[in-house]
Amino acid sequence: VQLQASGGGLVQAGGSLRLSCAASASGRTFSVYDMAWFRQAPGKEREFVAAISWNGATTDYTDSVKGRFTIFRDNAKNTGYLQMSSLKPEDTAVYYCACKRNDVVIYSYWGQGTQVTVSS
Repeated sequence: VQLQASGGGLVQAGGSLRLSCAASASGRTFSVYDMAWFRQAPGKEREFVAAISWNGATTDYTDSVKGRFTIFRDNAKNTGYLQMSSLKPEDTAVYYCACKRNDVVIYSYWGQGTQVTVSS
């Protein structure tokens, strides 16, 4: 699976951005993969942000983004999304999308990352 993340940019605090993660999966369809977003701020370890199951039935969020971020997917377009609202300067990071088969635990496939910068 190859993943291409996009949609990052510079936004003021309180603003919104939508990240996209386009997937290409030879031999398998995107719909069998769980998908997640992670982020890494300068000088910090990469952290989990949000995840969605292969069929969209289940989502999970880290506490700091609950109520502000929404993860969703369009399997017909082989694309996952992260809608981010009420952005805060502490959301500044490189955001990575990742996928895994729905029958394994570890995220094996990673996109290249997209920079999100929130100014105060």
